[in-house]
Amino acid sequence: MKLGKKKDKTNKPDDDFLTQEAKEEQAAAEEYTIDIPEDEIWTYQIEGLQAPHINKPFKNAKIKKIAVVIVLLIAIGTSIFLSFRAVHNDTYKYKELEDGTYELVKFTNPGDVKEITIDYVVDLETGEKDMSKPISVIHEYAFNCDEILNSISFGKDVKSIDGKSIYSCWWVQNVWIDDANPYYCDLDGVIYTKDLTEVVFYPNDHDKYLRLQNGYAYIDEKGEQHSNLVDDEGNEMEELWGTTQSYDEEYLAEYNKLIRTYVIPSTVTKIGELAFAYSNITDLYIPEGVKTMESMAVFKNTVLLNVYSYTADSVISDVTYKAIDTMKSVYNSLPEGLEYIGSDCFYYTRGVSYVYIPSTVTYIGHHAFWDAVYKEDGELKGVTEIDVAADEETFEHSCETGDQWRPQYDYMLFKKSVNLNYSAERK
Repeated sequence: MKLGKKKDKTNKPDDDFLTQEAKEEQAAAEEYTIDIPEDEIWTYQIEGLQAPHINKPFKNAKIKKIAVVIVLLIAIGTSIFLSFRAVHNDTYKYKELEDGTYELVKFTNPGDVKEITIDYVVDLETGEKDMSKPISVIHEYAFNCDEILNSISFGKDVKSIDGKSIYSCWWVQNVWIDDANPYYCDLDGVIYTKDLTEVVFYPNDHDKYLRLQNGYAYIDEKGEQHSNLVDDEGNEMEELWGTTQSYDEEYLAEYNKLIRTYVIPSTVTKIGELAFAYSNITDLYIPEGVKTMESMAVFKNTVLLNVYSYTADSVISDVTYKAIDTMKSVYNSLPEGLEYIGSDCFYYTRGVSYVYIPSTVTYIGHHAFWDAVYKEDGELKGVTEIDVAADEETFEHSCETGDQWRPQYDYMLFKKSVNLNYSAERK
C-alpha cells in the first residue's frame, strides 16, 4: 500500500496567512511516497512515531486509567462546587442604604429552602451571616412566585416591608416577626404593624397551618403534612372545598369556622395592599374603625362568602371565630366610617353576594369590584347589585370613583354594570 502527498486545495493553508518564505518552501516541497506492505498496515511503525498498539497492552495502563478517573472525579467535583456557589451567589441580592443597614432586593430559592430567616446580610463567599450588616427593608417582589418556601422570619431590625414583597408565594403558611422588632409583629404567623393598627400580610397558604392546628391534618415520620380528609373514594384530599357524600353542610360549616374564618383585631384602621390577596378565607370580620382598604386588599379571594363588620366595647385581638362572641354588634358588608377603597380591592370575589357602600366612603379605585359578578345557566350570581347609603347626587359629588369600579356582565351585545341602589338601608 502507498501513502503519498496529496494536493488538496481545501486543506492548503490560506495564502494570506503564509509568509513569503513559507510559500517558497511549500512550492519547492517534493512529493513523497511510503511503501507499506499489505500485511504490515496495522503494525507499521513510522520513524519518529510510537509504534501502534494493536492488540498490545499499554505500559502502566492500569495506573493511567486510575489517573484518568481521579482527574475526572476532581473535574466533576469542581464543577458541582462551582455550580452550587453560582446558585448561592444568586440566592440573595442586597442594596446598602444610607444609614448603614441593608435592603433585601431579591431572594431566589436555590430549590430546597422551605424556611428562611431574614435578619442579616449573608456573605456570598462564605455563606455566613455578617452581624454588622442588619437588614431593615424588604423590597417589593423580594419573594416572588416562590413555590418552595413554607415559612419566613424577619429580624428585629426590619422596619419596612413592602406590601408586594411576598407576592404569589403560594405555599407560605406563616411569616414570623422577631419579638424584639419595634416596628412589626405577627399574630400566629400573620403580619401586623407593632401597634396593631394595620394588617400587612396574611400568608396565602395559612389555612394549611390552621388545618394542622385544628386536627384536620397530621405530620408523618418524615416530617411531611398529610390530611385527615378523604374524598368519596377514600383518597386523601388536602382541604374541603365543598360538601361530598362524606362531608355534609354541617361539617363544611364547622370546617369553615375553624379554618377559614378570620377576625381582624379591633385596633386596626388600615388593611394594607394585597393583605388578604389570594387567601382562602370564607368569612372576614372587619372592625368598624377601619378607614382604609388599600389596592388589592382582598384581591381574587375566590372562596370569600361573607364580609362582616363589627363593633366592640373592649379590645379584640383574638383572630379566630371565638372572638365573635365578644363583639358588641355585627352587621353585613363594609364598616361605617370607611373612607378609602383601593383599586382592584375586591377583584374577582365571586362568592360574595352583598356589598354595601357606607356614606363615609369618599374614594373607590378603578376595578374595585371588577369581575365580582358572573352568569351561570343564564342566571346572574355574585355581586348582582350594590347598595349605597348616600343618595345619587351626594354620592356623585362626594365620592371619587375610578374607571369600571362596578362589576359588569354580558348583556345582549354589550357589557352592563350592576345597578346601584341609592339611599339604601343596610340589610
